Amino acid sequence: MKREEIIMEFQHENGRYFLEKNGKVIAQITYTVINEGQTYSINSTVVDPSLRGQGVAKKLLDTIVADARAKKMTIKPVCPYVKEAFLRYPDTYQEIEYKS
Repeated sequence: MKREEIIMEFQHENGRYFLEKNGKVIAQITYTVINEGQTYSINSTVVDPSLRGQGVAKKLLDTIVADARAKKMTIKPVCPYVKEAFLRYPDTYQEIEYKS
């Protein structure tokens, strides 16, 4: 049986990007704005087990990174997933990482 493909159209509201299906949040990345409005501090990344292995967490991260780049902001990786992604892909994320 083929796994249903989820269209990744993340919704955004203050403090999070998320994916909803049938009224239930199935993936989200949460953040706070710090450094006088110049930095997103990413606090949590959560993906429903049914979506694991499909790159959803990375797509969420890349969505907020694109938003930060467009606004000339930086990102402080706090959540373990984002910390690991920043270490694993320095060429992608190094220039946007907040250096305190």
